[in-house]
Amino acid sequence: MGRPRTNDEAVKERLVVCATEMLATHPRESVTLRAVAAGAGASTTAVYSLFGGKDGLIGAVRDRAVAGLFQEVSAVPASADPLADLFALAVAYRRWGCGHSHLYTVLFGGVQSFDPSGEAGADDPMRPLLAAIDRALTASVLAGDATSIALSIWGTLHGVVTLELAGALDTTTAETAFRTAVHATLRGWTTPAVFRALRQAELAH
Repeated sequence: MGRPRTNDEAVKERLVVCATEMLATHPRESVTLRAVAAGAGASTTAVYSLFGGKDGLIGAVRDRAVAGLFQEVSAVPASADPLADLFALAVAYRRWGCGHSHLYTVLFGGVQSFDPSGEAGADDPMRPLLAAIDRALTASVLAGDATSIALSIWGTLHGVVTLELAGALDTTTAETAFRTAVHATLRGWTTPAVFRALRQAELAH
């Protein structure tokens, strides 16, 4: 019988955290198992034992990022106002990205593709967004192709959040840019009747 492994979960957690930070701050090809293991106070043997190698470790980081973002956006409740729901999902996306900057950078830094069709799996972070878009299309609030609308919203969100994380926007500017960009993107996909109603409401204020 082999020697029992000790502290596997603690070592595993340190390796995932260290790999996340290194992948977020260095080119993927420059991140070595030796460097990750040393940073986590572990051995390369532990990486192979716990993850099967570098690809398995990167996969664990990716899975944590996907699960975290999915959990955040899935917690947004559906309401009778699909436009409000879409904005709430955008807020949740930004909140998670700003609160987990390294995971966000890894998720969208080439380690994980992001499929705007929502067909990547049951825990695909795009699914709540597509569900809200479908409700908006059914209610004739938005008009267009669901995947195109999702890609448009995601592109807007990713651009603003990336600029914010890079320090290109201060807190006040980032908040204003986020709200303005998201509202403008949503208005661009609204049906003419809804667009007119939104404009009248804005002018009334």
